[in-house]
Amino acid sequence: MLTDKPCAEMEKSRFRCLSVNSEKRKFEDEGIATKTSDEQKQVEASVLKCYNTFKSSLDIYPDVPFLERESHVEFLLKGLRNLSSSYECLDSSRPWLCYWILHSLELLEVPIPEERALEIANFIGRCQDPRGGFAGGPMQFPHLAPTYAAVNALCILANITEKVLDVIDRQKLYEYLMRMKTEDGAFKMHDGGEVDIRGVYCALSAARLTNIMTKELVEGTADFITRCQTYEGGFAGFPGMEAHGGYSFCGIAALVLLGHTERCDVQALLRWTANRQTRLEGGFQGRTNKLVDGCYSFWQGGIFPIIHMIMCTEDDDPNLSPGRWMFHQEALQEYILICCQHCYGGLIDKPGKPRDHYHTCYCLSGLSVAQHFVGGSLTQDVVIGNPQNKLRPVQPVYNLSLDSVMMAHKYFSKKNMPNSQEAHKGPSDSS
Repeated sequence: MLTDKPCAEMEKSRFRCLSVNSEKRKFEDEGIATKTSDEQKQVEASVLKCYNTFKSSLDIYPDVPFLERESHVEFLLKGLRNLSSSYECLDSSRPWLCYWILHSLELLEVPIPEERALEIANFIGRCQDPRGGFAGGPMQFPHLAPTYAAVNALCILANITEKVLDVIDRQKLYEYLMRMKTEDGAFKMHDGGEVDIRGVYCALSAARLTNIMTKELVEGTADFITRCQTYEGGFAGFPGMEAHGGYSFCGIAALVLLGHTERCDVQALLRWTANRQTRLEGGFQGRTNKLVDGCYSFWQGGIFPIIHMIMCTEDDDPNLSPGRWMFHQEALQEYILICCQHCYGGLIDKPGKPRDHYHTCYCLSGLSVAQHFVGGSLTQDVVIGNPQNKLRPVQPVYNLSLDSVMMAHKYFSKKNMPNSQEAHKGPSDSS
């Protein structure tokens, strides 16, 4: 005689992490234990513990997993209040703190008062070097990474008051980017600093948002990016190095900003990125045979909407899904919501790790990507757990909200292009 499945069991069957195949997804070291395999097994054990606890809670709370918004917002707002007296270890990353916190808040749809927005913009302005670019803090040397973060943070604040965008000295920023440019089309991270694909992405993102991208600025850059794509399919930080999730995002996003996505082997990138979603955990790893990490929810997950856009416009692939990204969106959401929420607010790398604003930002960004599909004329949401878990959609190329990107493009499209001749002046001529 057939009977209906108990309601609680039906609820549990909705979640991939609770399927009967979970044990089969465990890592198999084939009898040869290594430090790496032992670490992987430890992570899997901690993740399974989270999933088993979640399974028990379903009997009591059928709307779990639940995004603990209030706790996360409290953690973020506390960080925003402490910008002027930043953590000592992040003293050179203060524009990053502004961006990580503000972007997290915009995804959670938490408004910032105008007075506070102007205070933050004023602080970011104090990080701007007289010769262009932004530093990690006031009176420090300019660096492309905090320059990217500062521009993004100001674009977010512009939704409150667009006058904050006047903080950016576009001519000086252009001159700084030109000074960081190398002969092979790449960008140094700072004067005398390392050259890698991060610098390319940071420079191009800031240039595109502020409307200072010239042919001179990007000459040879697509060639450098192309040489960074590895035999695995992902992008390395520099030609000849190992493929990496963060570098892969920077590489493909930079090609989008340049309008040269045809220079990427998209099928190889798709294959490599899809294989970085871990079988048991459901989150993403940054490199082959590495541990899952919450931040790659965006660095890897954010690549899929970009690939989808490229394949729709260039390949017109009939096998392309009309309603989903090409990764397991529910599995990623389960990992983030069940394994990466800190009990006191903020999000984390993996179970047992401390909370921080970096992982909070990129876990939420990845969660947003996994929740929202926008392909052509079709918009489709995939939200697990409580409906209130839904975040604001993210524009993946910049990792900003759509409103922030549109605000910047609208504002700076009215501004004149920079004087490229000024960029060639020496230090004594630029005062």
